Amino acid sequence: MKVHEYYVYIITNKYNNVLYVGVTSDLQSRINEHKLKIYKGFSSKYELNKLVYYEEFQWIQDAIAREKQLKAGSRQKKDELIIANNPLWNGWYDD
Repeated sequence: MKVHEYYVYIITNKYNNVLYVGVTSDLQSRINEHKLKIYKGFSSKYELNKLVYYEEFQWIQDAIAREKQLKAGSRQKKDELIIANNPLWNGWYDD
């Protein structure tokens, strides 16, 4: 049986002043789409393309529930989560 992988992720811009929370089944490809601005919207408008946090899930419904939880949370809570796991706000998958 194939194990599925789904990701909830947080991206930001080079100034770390705007955050976007998303969900995907292919994290690296999705980050590349953000970098290339494939889809016009919030992330392309604010140049959000630096992956600073992610969580992995086996089930899509769990990933979606976590995405909703993070989106509903305050900016401070998201900052605390990022800092606890990535204190320097390094970008993963950076060129």
